[in-house]
Amino acid sequence: MTAEMILPRGFRAAGLACGIKQNKSTFDLSLFVSDAPCCGAGVFTTNQVCGAPVKVSRERVPSDSIRAVIINSGNSNACTGDRGIEDARWMTHQVANGLDVKDEEVLVCSTGIIGRFLSRPPIEQGIPDAIRQLDSGSQAFENAARGMMTTDTVPKQATRTLSIGGTTVRVSGAAKGAAMIAPNMATMLSVIMTDAPLNAAQTDQMLRHAVNRSFNCVSVEGHTSTSDTVILLSNGAAESAALSEQELALLQTAIDEVAMQLGQAIIRDAEGADHFITIEVAGANQRSEAHEIARTIANDALVKTAIAGADPNWGRIVSAAGRTSVKLTEQDIVLHINGTLIYENGLPVDFDEKIVSDSIRQNRDVSIQIQLPFGAEAVVFWTSDLTQEYVRLNSEYTT
Repeated sequence: MTAEMILPRGFRAAGLACGIKQNKSTFDLSLFVSDAPCCGAGVFTTNQVCGAPVKVSRERVPSDSIRAVIINSGNSNACTGDRGIEDARWMTHQVANGLDVKDEEVLVCSTGIIGRFLSRPPIEQGIPDAIRQLDSGSQAFENAARGMMTTDTVPKQATRTLSIGGTTVRVSGAAKGAAMIAPNMATMLSVIMTDAPLNAAQTDQMLRHAVNRSFNCVSVEGHTSTSDTVILLSNGAAESAALSEQELALLQTAIDEVAMQLGQAIIRDAEGADHFITIEVAGANQRSEAHEIARTIANDALVKTAIAGADPNWGRIVSAAGRTSVKLTEQDIVLHINGTLIYENGLPVDFDEKIVSDSIRQNRDVSIQIQLPFGAEAVVFWTSDLTQEYVRLNSEYTT
């Protein structure tokens, strides 16, 4: 597998600045298009307060005929009532009209500040410009990734290429996200594309499998936003025959890897963060139990601030594991931090606190490993620390 940032066959993309954001030169509009009808699936926020684009796109997938995804940044079009729904549908109509496809074949996403109506004029001018700029090259793909960004500092892209039945198949995706990040589902915006041949049911199933192992395993501060959307499009342009179970498994791995790389990139770009934290919970009876423990540790403000201060405060981690619904006692937990055994059999072990503290302070990556004695299920979860800079950035977001 390769990691070149290129689109699958039959897909084109564009990104540009149309004037939605205060800085009129900042990219704020992205368009992804398939030259042929796609099978499309989506996974959306579980927040009951959700944006108008979520409501519109959710009605249109799964589908065996999706042609485009239009995304604006700078305005989430959330908590905007009937006008918000009209604006989201209007955006899809503008794209459909320009591409000569049906409105229902266009999906829409928006991200940015909540509770402000979209200004149509810049979007009305920007969509035709984006259609004219559509291209299959790597720069167009990067531009589309930039058009999705809000507080992100870098565009987020991932690509995998594999051979199936002698045919080259590609999976490529872009995502945005740096805060308001929490599981269930899906924590940000992402469009993943493949030229493999899938039907609508397979596309939906493979997307949900990937999301549960990637975007639902990342958290910055535990806030599930109003606009979270992950879309998977499959256009079959690789001209491969219908995939066997073994070939579907290979493709699933590639989709999982793209989603994981994008999810991890979001955490690495978390606003003001100094540390990228990997939490591994193994030995659970059920995957859901391992996930609950990992998520609780990841979202615990005391754990996150301890890591920010390079403090190997194991009590906060063990306590977080214990306040879940999973039945366990303190004797059931074995804890390692950065590979050093910290706690087992209900008691702390002797370890050099300075060495562990230095390993946290001197490295961006931090590892927290929990071993349980109950079963064979495991989860890997990713989060960031919680710094003073994060508080400053988010305290000033709308002012």
